[in-house]
Amino acid sequence: MCPKLSIRTVISDKQRGSALVLALFIIVVTTLLGAALVRMISANSETIVYEVIGTRAYQAAQAGAQRKLSEVFPLLPGSVQCTQNTLYNEFSTVQGLENCVAIDVDCVEGPTVDDIVYYTITSTGQCNVAEVFTSRTIEIKARRLE
Repeated sequence: MCPKLSIRTVISDKQRGSALVLALFIIVVTTLLGAALVRMISANSETIVYEVIGTRAYQAAQAGAQRKLSEVFPLLPGSVQCTQNTLYNEFSTVQGLENCVAIDVDCVEGPTVDDIVYYTITSTGQCNVAEVFTSRTIEIKARRLE
């Protein structure tokens, strides 16, 4: 005669090791989720770095254009200086713009219409911080009333 086997013994023998498989599955899934999160966070931080340095390059371009406007429209009566290819790199003392320059600041005198002289000022700002290079260009149109 066979000894009586309970159904519980047979079922528990078949289920032996399933907790290990479930634990491995949970570990693998959480590891993959963690790796995806790390990758997403590093991509976001790189985007923020480019955005900040791009804003600095825009400010350098804006400063170069403002400087050129002060030469075209001087406060004291004097000669108008509408020149091309000017380089302004004195931002080394300006906090936040230490590694930035305003290159290629151009002024083009346009047509005179009804005694109004038109100017187009184009300025390109560049920043290079920790091997991240950005460049921004702005264009300003101005007119002289006489």
